[in-house]
Amino acid sequence: MNRQGKELVVKELKKDLLSSEASFLIVYKGLNVKNMQQLRSDLRSKGGSLKVAKARLMKLAVDGESGIDGLSDLFKDQVGLVFAEQEVAGVAKVLSDFSKENKALELVAGYFDSQVIAKETIAQIAS
Repeated sequence: MNRQGKELVVKELKKDLLSSEASFLIVYKGLNVKNMQQLRSDLRSKGGSLKVAKARLMKLAVDGESGIDGLSDLFKDQVGLVFAEQEVAGVAKVLSDFSKENKALELVAGYFDSQVIAKETIAQIAS
């Protein structure tokens, strides 16, 4: 990917982070293509979306953004960002249920109500 492509990815991630009701950080290492497609489909049904990018680009997207920059240290391994456009509880429930069925998916943290939240808080939102 060239420099312009990377800048576009960073810009889109930043826009999605700032415009979403909530964002969730997941580790998807070990999920196969079929599981990823199922997860994306389940998220879309609740108004959510999953974006995957290099960890370095995710760090650039949150750099300098008050509150969200607390996620920066968590961008390691194969991580993805899930954005909840409207139904925060519905998206959190999809992630929680999916992680119970597929041990390869791990909830790491989230960003909701202008603060970084722990994975335990995501489970509370889901219920």
